[in-house]
Amino acid sequence: MSETSSKKMPKAQRREQLLDVAFTLVREEGTDALTLARLAERAGVSKPIAYEHFETRSGLLMAMFERIDSRQVTLLREALQKTKRKLEDVAKVMSAAYMSCYRTSGPEQHAITAALKGDEQMEAFYQGVLDRYVAFYAETLEPFCELPKEALRQRCVGIIGAAEAISREMLRETVSESVAAATLASLIISWLSARK
Repeated sequence: MSETSSKKMPKAQRREQLLDVAFTLVREEGTDALTLARLAERAGVSKPIAYEHFETRSGLLMAMFERIDSRQVTLLREALQKTKRKLEDVAKVMSAAYMSCYRTSGPEQHAITAALKGDEQMEAFYQGVLDRYVAFYAETLEPFCELPKEALRQRCVGIIGAAEAISREMLRETVSESVAAATLASLIISWLSARK
């Protein structure tokens, strides 16, 4: 065990350290290598410490996704506070923030997302995250369109799906981050400009 890893840390700080190590592990070895035992070994702590923080591999994956999600929502809210209140500007800011988060999270975000589709508990968690994103997008975009609420919600479902697909293309380096963001922004603008 490394000297710094095995020292007693406050619980919140230890959890963050374990999450940092988990992201490194996924980046270097993929999600299949991510177990609580492997995490404890890489972090230089005992297995019970890893289990105390996450309980299961599913719990660890969900905590990792929550960290990414929280950062993305924070960046988006901060960006929206600084933008003009026009659909074109809001769409550009939302799209740029989305792609920036995926770029800085790297391919491990998509790997973690794929791993979350492994069992019922993780599927329910992931669906809850998607539902929150759809609600957030609908609430943010509602002032800029004349669509009925359910039609807007359905279009936001499509926007999130398109954002996921476009961000995968960006991570594969088939499009640049700026092109990915511009493509998503154009979809948002065109989908919300239509009245039906």
